[in-house]
Amino acid sequence: MTNLLREHAEQAFAHELAELAAVDSRPRPPNWKLSPEAVVTYIMGGRLNNGFEITPKYIGNRRLIEVAVATLATDRALLLLGVPGTAKSWVSEHLAAAISGDSTLLVQGTAGMSEESLRYGWNYARLIAEGPSEQALVPSPVMIAMQTGRLARIEELTRIPADVQDTLISILSEKSLAIPELGREVQAIKGFNIIATANDRDKGVNEMSAALRRRFNTVVLPLPATLEDEVAIVRQRVEALGRALELPAEPPPLDEIRRIVTIFRELRSGQTIDGKTRLKAPGATLSAAEAISVITNGQALAAHFGNGRLSAEDVAAGLIGAVVKDPVHDTVAWKEYLEIVVKARDGWSDLYRACRELTD
Repeated sequence: MTNLLREHAEQAFAHELAELAAVDSRPRPPNWKLSPEAVVTYIMGGRLNNGFEITPKYIGNRRLIEVAVATLATDRALLLLGVPGTAKSWVSEHLAAAISGDSTLLVQGTAGMSEESLRYGWNYARLIAEGPSEQALVPSPVMIAMQTGRLARIEELTRIPADVQDTLISILSEKSLAIPELGREVQAIKGFNIIATANDRDKGVNEMSAALRRRFNTVVLPLPATLEDEVAIVRQRVEALGRALELPAEPPPLDEIRRIVTIFRELRSGQTIDGKTRLKAPGATLSAAEAISVITNGQALAAHFGNGRLSAEDVAAGLIGAVVKDPVHDTVAWKEYLEIVVKARDGWSDLYRACRELTD
């Protein structure tokens, strides 16, 4: 087992990528490691002709992934849009791993980011000593992707100031990046493209200009459509995290996962699963990612301070912390849900008691 806390996608799933490459006989765009069809198989999972099983990385609408992959095979960049926790970064990483064999050319968008993060910077010690030179130039991940014909990833695009965002316009339209200090430019090699992610709850933070938005094809990743889809996503990721963290605990019972996911879906939608009871919805997103965090934290509690088996007492604190982000509004919504739904539901008395102890 590796000593790395978190492997990159191309490391963690190297055996699957190798198996796919070995049997992939369909045409590949320039500098792609796999054909578009094989990339979709890698993301969505499936059985190969040789009997090898590819695990699904994304559980959802296959057509969305096909559109995303087809976009990357054209000259348009890809924008993955959705609420927090809809696997935008996860899908972005796996697309880069399958297409370029490298998911590490990453720019993390922040409010204080400068143009250098998207273009290039300088080694200022060499710049002062030698003046502008190739040796003093520090390429950005985007420039490296252009030079090598790979995918660059930009996380949280709408967190980046608008004037910095617009640095991408010439890169995406001209497929070149000028370096006036050296009197030259970098022209993109075939295979270069950009995958960006954006949180649609950040609207109004730094809206993309019409010129920039036009250069992206947008794919909206929705929350899981069904309870069973969301349970499958959470179960798969929790088990993978448990192995990676080497938690000395039993795999979480499926019923406990389903219970947490049910709570999140009901609070998210503002009504119970059967549609009979209206509920106050808290301000938190309550996505599958939050459910994964609650259950993983509960596993750690069970492993180190319990009997190794996940129980209601282990998940209660994490559950309340995930729901109650605003101590005024969310506390009211949570207490109402606890008394109206959790207390009355068959088989949930243990969770009710555990949460009441921490809520009162």
